[in-house]
Amino acid sequence: MVKKLKKTTTADKTTGAQLSGTVKESAQQIWLAGLGAFAKAQEEGGKVFETLVKEGTSIQRKTQAAAEEKISEATNRMATMATDISSKASGQWDKLENIFEERVSKALNKLGVPSAKDIDVLIARIEELNRNVAELSAKAEGTARGKTKPTAKTTAKPAAKPAAKRASARKSA
Repeated sequence: MVKKLKKTTTADKTTGAQLSGTVKESAQQIWLAGLGAFAKAQEEGGKVFETLVKEGTSIQRKTQAAAEEKISEATNRMATMATDISSKASGQWDKLENIFEERVSKALNKLGVPSAKDIDVLIARIEELNRNVAELSAKAEGTARGKTKPTAKTTAKPAAKPAAKRASARKSA
């Protein structure tokens, strides 16, 4: 649908001039509002920037605290794991050491080498025998004194040599 254009009259020309004046005024007001907004943004921009810096600083502190907490937790976990592994490893070393000692003692036993326990039993037996010999020699000397004079052999202390042997046996064991 096409409409015919009306011819512009003088009344239309005055309303057009008014309209263009109004558009110019509106454009100027918009321009001034933009300049005002720009000036206000410049004034408040510094304040906004400072506020943003403060917020950024607080966020950074919070994240650093959270990161340090996580690092602390991880360190504690690792320390716990390390002690657990260390205790397990020492337990395994103890088992290995016991197995090694048992096998060595069995091998030495098969070869006829006496153990430390066997040597201790022999030392105790030798000490007992030395006491018995000393008692018997004292009784023999008592009965012999009544009959004859004691000789150099009977006056010697019989326990002196075994005591020296005992000391050397303990050192070697």
